[in-house]
Amino acid sequence: MANEEAKYDVIKSSKSYEIRKYSDRLAVEVISENGNSGFRKLFNYISGNNEDKKEIKMTVPVTQEVKNGNMTMQFYLPSKFNKTNTPKPSNSEIKVLTIEGGYYAVIKYSGRSSDQNFLKNKDILEKQLKQDNITILSPPIRASYNSPFTLPMLKRNEVMYRIDL
Repeated sequence: MANEEAKYDVIKSSKSYEIRKYSDRLAVEVISENGNSGFRKLFNYISGNNEDKKEIKMTVPVTQEVKNGNMTMQFYLPSKFNKTNTPKPSNSEIKVLTIEGGYYAVIKYSGRSSDQNFLKNKDILEKQLKQDNITILSPPIRASYNSPFTLPMLKRNEVMYRIDL
C-alpha cells in the first residue's frame, strides 16, 4: 500500500525541474546532529511513542534541511490530522509545526540519497534557477520517498527550494 504524499499542484515543468505549489501542511520535526537519530525519534513518535499512544501512518516525503545551522528532519502528518487532533509528542525534542505552503522548485533523481548525489542535484537545480531568474527563498531541502530497502535505481529523491514567483 502506498504512503500518503504531501499534496501539490504542478505550476510549470521544464526539462530539468518543476515548480510546485504546496498548501500548508502539518509535520513533526526534530533537530539533530545525526540524521539517523532524528529518524529514529520521529519513527518512534509515529509508532505510538506519543502522549495518546496512537500509531500514525507513515507519509512521504521525509525531508531534511539546515535551519539556523542545525540539521532538521521532518515527517509530514497524514491529512486527517490538524493542530487539535495531533497526538502530543512524549519526547520534548519533537515539535509539531505547520510548514507554510508556497512555491517550490523541485528536481527529481534516483539512486542512493547520499550527500554526494544530493549535492550534485542541488547544484544543477540552483544553477538552472539562477539562469531562469528565479529567486531562492530557502536552504536546499532533501526529500526522500522510499524505504531504505528499496533498490537504489527505483528510489525517488528530490531537491527542493522554496522560491518566489
